[in-house]
Amino acid sequence: MELKRILLVEDSVNDVELILTSLAENHLGNEVVVVRDGEEALDYLYRRGMYRLRREGNPVVVLLDLKLPKIDGIEVLSQLKLDSTLRTVPVVVLTSSREEQDLARCYELGTNAYVVKPIDFHEFVDVIRGLGLFWAIINEPPPGSVTQARNNQGIKGQE
Repeated sequence: MELKRILLVEDSVNDVELILTSLAENHLGNEVVVVRDGEEALDYLYRRGMYRLRREGNPVVVLLDLKLPKIDGIEVLSQLKLDSTLRTVPVVVLTSSREEQDLARCYELGTNAYVVKPIDFHEFVDVIRGLGLFWAIINEPPPGSVTQARNNQGIKGQE
């Protein structure tokens, strides 16, 4: 069975390392694709630029930081949720922003969850573990996700 792909959109090297370590420590062996800015995230999702030849299928979840170079997270979220082929991809905003206007805007645009990154290392690990378990294991992905069709038929993925 092919593992579900997670798209992590994060520009902080430290946060990326912490998130990947947290997922690995909790035995979530999902493929995590890391992109560093909003433009790269959109290129990945739309299979253009350096991602034009990537495997078909949408990620099972997008973990999206808001404060990003080039195109910010709110604009990425807006474009995703306005696109008929991508609007069903779950998006979890994972940010340090506690600003009420960011929270309200993200929910208006259709985010599936808004998680404020904890400052404490152990809390951060716990939050990532919970997100990973829910979105990569427990939640049933929308049609068009990387493994949705194969898993429903019980067929082993072959790439």
